[in-house]
Amino acid sequence: MSLDVSPKLLAEAEQGHIREEDFVDTVRTSLPYAYDLIASLSTQLKGGIAEFTDNQTPPPSERERGQLLRALASDAIRGSLERHFGVALAFQNCHRVAAFRPESVTGETYARFTSVRSQVLNQSPEFRDC
Repeated sequence: MSLDVSPKLLAEAEQGHIREEDFVDTVRTSLPYAYDLIASLSTQLKGGIAEFTDNQTPPPSERERGQLLRALASDAIRGSLERHFGVALAFQNCHRVAAFRPESVTGETYARFTSVRSQVLNQSPEFRDC
């Protein structure tokens, strides 16, 4: 699953400068499921008082799961989405994405969510092939 990079963006990259807004727009159009999920989590986080919001619903298909994995496995994509939405993202198994307030990454809740123990506790047989 690759990004659908426009000729204009590719030319800009070849010249050495890309506006992050243009890159995020490419992510939005190339990986719409991942983008929309992170947008939704970010909106929920900003609209509430919780330390984080997370998704525990599996994607509707392997195509959407692939988009999510692609977005979160790429440092460039993940970092751009975090900056764009003003959140820190954390990820468990093959679909549990959480959006944290950036200042929370030094706190106990973030440490617990990203711990080895939490990773093990959030596994199940149906996630082995995802």
